[in-house]
Amino acid sequence: MGAVRTFTTASESGTEALGHQLAAEIGVAGLVLLHGDLGAGKTAFVRGLARGLGADPDDVSSPTFTVMQEYRGGATVLRHVDLYRLVPGFDVEELALEEFARDGVVAVEWAERFDEVASGAWIVRIGIGDGDQRQVEVTSPA
Repeated sequence: MGAVRTFTTASESGTEALGHQLAAEIGVAGLVLLHGDLGAGKTAFVRGLARGLGADPDDVSSPTFTVMQEYRGGATVLRHVDLYRLVPGFDVEELALEEFARDGVVAVEWAERFDEVASGAWIVRIGIGDGDQRQVEVTSPA
């Protein structure tokens, strides 16, 4: 595991701004595994990633029923994945998300559905605080 940092955001727009900020660190390729309860702000974080990667954040919506959506507009493609409706226990290799992460950024909501953490992934855990406050723990790849 890499470095662990904790951030506190006070609003949905603050969580989005954090995603925008971290997009520069993630770069043009990488796997981002998002953890958090329903309504924690995972999709808001992805909207920030999209903006930081040059895609239109207004295009970002939860891909709960489509499983994966692609957003383009910058130097890379952002693939937004939602595993909420899938059966828990999938192996990362079965979904081939690491392959998609070689030529773009893949942000995976409900990543706890994986049996194991993919090596080289960014881990983002969003916890709900008082009101709109969120505690966001970001672990960079080793």
